[in-house]
Amino acid sequence: MSIVWMLLGLVLLVVGGEFLVRSSVALSFKFNISKLVIGMTVVSFATSAPELLVSLQAALDGSPDIALGNVIGSNIANIGLVLGITAFISPLTIDKDFYKLNWPMMMLLSIALYFMLRSGLILDFKEGLALMISLVIFLFVLIRRSRKATDIAMETDEVDETLQTTSNFKVIVWLLIGAVALFFGSEWLVVGAKDMAFSLGVSERVISVTMVAIGTSVPELAASVIAAMKKEKAISLGNLIGSNIFNIASVLGLTAMIHPIPVNNPNILSQDIFWMLGFAAVLIPLAFLPKRLSIGRYKGALLLGSYILFVYLAFMGGN
Repeated sequence: MSIVWMLLGLVLLVVGGEFLVRSSVALSFKFNISKLVIGMTVVSFATSAPELLVSLQAALDGSPDIALGNVIGSNIANIGLVLGITAFISPLTIDKDFYKLNWPMMMLLSIALYFMLRSGLILDFKEGLALMISLVIFLFVLIRRSRKATDIAMETDEVDETLQTTSNFKVIVWLLIGAVALFFGSEWLVVGAKDMAFSLGVSERVISVTMVAIGTSVPELAASVIAAMKKEKAISLGNLIGSNIFNIASVLGLTAMIHPIPVNNPNILSQDIFWMLGFAAVLIPLAFLPKRLSIGRYKGALLLGSYILFVYLAFMGGN
């Protein structure tokens, strides 16, 4: 039954996330917000909503391992699973913003998260606020840089212009559907994850960094694989790095501001977060060696193999 709850929860999270993105974009157009700002802020926040609801629900339910494991596992899956599979199907080119802005910010937040968790074995309101402020500064810099760039169209491909004509009634209905689906989806996923951990005899942390994290990465993975197989522009490395930044700064930041997140399982600090840091750090040598600014099939296979090893070791550890 735990699998059923998890699957139902994931389906509702996907549906709720889609409706929330569409309603948020349509609402932003009504307030005459530019496509560039919508793409970088509204869409990014809305697409992080499923992870936010899962982490918040887990923290409120007294399952901080799921709250932390969901984010740490998602960041690992974004690079090891999503990027690995996508690059294996169709090589990715890397732009300069990757190593000048996006990657340094991701590494800075990842290292900061490690020291925040290690210092008092809890992520509290002040630390959550600090993460949110850093995200606001990052978005401000990103928008200013993009406005000066000549390829602004590339940055805003994800914003559907047809949503400009959406009626107020539709926006309200979409918002309601999205909110209800996200609420019940997060609740059922957390319940299912806790039940599955108990039935398999492993910890909630193991389920959250693997199965829950993979589940919340499925929509991004599916979109990337379809684009790569069609030989279209696959998901950019910048988008994946951006997702990791939002996971730490907005998902954990907001969750900690609402409810402190303690570190109950020592393996989160001794193992999982080092895997997250390792997958993030290895992107720089992969980006420049041996072929510069490209991640091809061999590098994709290396990332995917490393991710499979991570999942295997997580389950073998059991705690």
